[in-house]
Amino acid sequence: MLKKLKNCHNTDDFRMLAKQNLPSPVFHYIDGAADDEVTYARNTASFDQCDLIPNVLKPVNDVDISIEILGKKIDLPIFLSPTALQRLFHYEGERAVGEAAEDFNTYFGISSLATVGIEEVGKKFSCPKMFQLYVHKDKALNQDMLQKCIDNDFDALAITVDTIVGGNRERDLRTGFTSPPKLTIASLMSFILSPMWSFNYLFRDKFSLPQLDSHLSEGTKIAISVGDYFTNMLDQELSWKKIEEIRKIWPKPLCLKGVMSVDDAKKAIDVGATAIMLSNHGGRQLDGARSPFDQLDEIVNAVGGQIEIICDGGIRRGTHVLKALSLGANACSGGRFYLYSLAGAGSIGVKRAIGLMRDEIIRDMKLMGCNSISDLSKANIRFR
Repeated sequence: MLKKLKNCHNTDDFRMLAKQNLPSPVFHYIDGAADDEVTYARNTASFDQCDLIPNVLKPVNDVDISIEILGKKIDLPIFLSPTALQRLFHYEGERAVGEAAEDFNTYFGISSLATVGIEEVGKKFSCPKMFQLYVHKDKALNQDMLQKCIDNDFDALAITVDTIVGGNRERDLRTGFTSPPKLTIASLMSFILSPMWSFNYLFRDKFSLPQLDSHLSEGTKIAISVGDYFTNMLDQELSWKKIEEIRKIWPKPLCLKGVMSVDDAKKAIDVGATAIMLSNHGGRQLDGARSPFDQLDEIVNAVGGQIEIICDGGIRRGTHVLKALSLGANACSGGRFYLYSLAGAGSIGVKRAIGLMRDEIIRDMKLMGCNSISDLSKANIRFR
């Protein structure tokens, strides 16, 4: 495993390692997206539509890539976006991701559908912590999760606003992926061909979704696809008024994840949000939606300086981060870039992935002639 990990130098390498380790349904849950996956592909391809313009002959011995976002100073301009079901990808799950975030002093988030509890994360990790709130129809569940985050000193709340119904994730339909995994004739061989994953799933800590356990059976005791879960369990009447109600309860920085239009960005300011996360849920919801990077300039021109702007989606390289920051993003975040490494090698995999991303950013900053993130601006980027 260590030899394979040593040969992973970028996100594509980690993706291939994850594919080797995971049963087919689990891999395609991470790797797949909605419909024809056009938006998913565009999320990364959009960064190729512009070029960086370096400045030379500038001393760059000491490069500072730290930023302040959501009330915290972090040592990287990219953080680990909250994602669900992580112990399905590797038995260490969120514990491995939190350990890596601690080492690199960056934000990491856990989901309402996390496989470890809010209390454990609050006690175990001192790095900045974000909770991703899926607003459920069950009001008691929403209140319970919010109160636990307050009691356990989470630093920021990200409300996901683009999942009132589940996207059409056809790979999941073909493989039969559910939470918890359901053994079928179609999936049996892939579980047999992934013996280490199967051993860990069967004999290590039992799979659970602690935030949901005392409120819902779906997702833990009753197998259900993520798309069906979103459609049946989440609040389809989620509105700006409800965001305002949550804002009154939540005392710390608040981020709205999934904002893409200028009108919604302005409304986010009106309801008291600290930040917006430009995101299309990794292309897993509305196929044909605009990519975050394609939309970034328009959003920055409209609300930049009035609210923090986080570019989430498609980031695979340090140059992607620099391009987003040059256009005016305050920070970047991503999911798959660390999930592949988690699935491939657990904690050491996530640490290697983040370390490589950090090294790329520092090297690229030096090649750009920049000593700090504040040196980046629209002056050093051109669209083709």
